[in-house]
Amino acid sequence: MEVLRSSRVLVRSAGRSRCPSCWRFLSSQSESANAVVQSEADLGSQPGVLYERLKTQQRRRMLDRMLRVDHAGEIGASYMYKGQNDVLGSSNVGPVIKEMWEEEKQHLELLNGMIPKERVRPSLLQPLLQTAGYALGVGTALLGKEAAMACTEAVEDCLVQHYNSQVRELLEKEDPKNAEITQVLSKLRDEELEHHNIGIQNDSHQAPFHSLLTSTIKLGCNVAIALSEKI
Repeated sequence: MEVLRSSRVLVRSAGRSRCPSCWRFLSSQSESANAVVQSEADLGSQPGVLYERLKTQQRRRMLDRMLRVDHAGEIGASYMYKGQNDVLGSSNVGPVIKEMWEEEKQHLELLNGMIPKERVRPSLLQPLLQTAGYALGVGTALLGKEAAMACTEAVEDCLVQHYNSQVRELLEKEDPKNAEITQVLSKLRDEELEHHNIGIQNDSHQAPFHSLLTSTIKLGCNVAIALSEKI
């Protein structure tokens, strides 16, 4: 600022001296001083700009992680119900399995739309999740209706806990931009909780080795969740 004031005094002096060359020189110096002051003002505003840019990048990484793993999880769940339906579709529990499968397909369709909208890279584990989900559904269904429902109980419990943690994380951000995705994930969580309860209502606890079966399935689900967030 002192440089700017000094340059203005000199310019006024040059004007009074009526020296054209002095006037041109000092005018250019005054313009340079103005440019320096403007640059300093711009630099002073940079922390706010950088903070907003950082927030945007953090939100992008968060959505990338969340939607990738959610999409992968819904793929696995959908194929699990497909496997159960292929084995138990004609049994008395067939309509229940088919109804849950249809809802899982709706979940997957919803996330299929959000993935490109938010420019998220899908998980590279999709083929593995499809195979593992289908094998899990078929394998537990072959053990009987109760084992299939125990599988449903375990998988859906993992999904409910996972969605719950994501919703909490989004709410803690207190960012209005997250309102839509928070609403979507809350809806998915509530419907997965309903599936979990349906499994229990259909005798999941009567499955042989219920505790061991559900614990093993939950372990596998949690490993798949951890891997799908990154891969």
